[in-house]
Amino acid sequence: MADTLILTLSCEDRPGITARVTGFLFERGCNILDAQQFNDRSDKDRDRFFMRVAFDPTGTRTDSLRSDFKKLAGEFSMDWKIAAQDRPRRVMIMVSKFDHCLVDLLYRWRTGEINIDPVAIISNHPLETTTDADLGDIPFHYLPVTKESKADQERQVRQVAHDTGAELVVLARYMQIFSDEQSAHFGCRCINIHHSFLPGFKGARPYHQAHERGVKIIGATAHFVTADLDEGPIIHQDVERITHADSAADLVRKGRDIERRVLAEAVRLFTADRVLMNGNRTVVFRG
Repeated sequence: MADTLILTLSCEDRPGITARVTGFLFERGCNILDAQQFNDRSDKDRDRFFMRVAFDPTGTRTDSLRSDFKKLAGEFSMDWKIAAQDRPRRVMIMVSKFDHCLVDLLYRWRTGEINIDPVAIISNHPLETTTDADLGDIPFHYLPVTKESKADQERQVRQVAHDTGAELVVLARYMQIFSDEQSAHFGCRCINIHHSFLPGFKGARPYHQAHERGVKIIGATAHFVTADLDEGPIIHQDVERITHADSAADLVRKGRDIERRVLAEAVRLFTADRVLMNGNRTVVFRG
């Protein structure tokens, strides 16, 4: 429903947090529609509590709720946010030569499957198979990069993100490694899709390497970008079965399909405020 608000929070685990939060909403006439919580006791020194609540404010002003909740949040030293469920998140998409993830995200956006507002598309290569019909009115920025121009190109990327107010950067098979400065700048508001196998294969032809090794499962991982290459907190993963009859071309086809699915799901989860940071891991509230 259009008026639904989402409260997300995390803090050190203590007795009574759930009661205080639900009581706060009840006292202001709010109707809880969905509530999920998680107590992480894996750290011997400190337990962490995570919560996501979808609720109908029933006429209570959002700014008043935020103002009133600050006192409770301060009491528990919470990291928290209250956001409108129906507000599209402003997203900047970056891509290189392979556009299957880009086109899939745009399709899911146009059909209402993911709640985003694509504010810019950046590529370091001309888009050869993407049409004007795919891009529509979304501003397209061709920003080629070389070893010598990398720092300047990354500054241009940051400028586009700033000018468009991008809340999320999606690397939809953007085949350039971010510098440490770029990774730190975007932090945990940049999602990357990575082909992942057991065992793992690095390089430009991972599906061909997998085919040569006769793998039986291929997969993809969507994760936040950090300075540690492909080691950022994981948001979503999935796998696809492979048989001896599959060719390298079959693996490429299946791999691209799973990359599309995994990236789209990660974007959906993030924009629905279902992903909370837990150190170098994530808490993902499904729904």
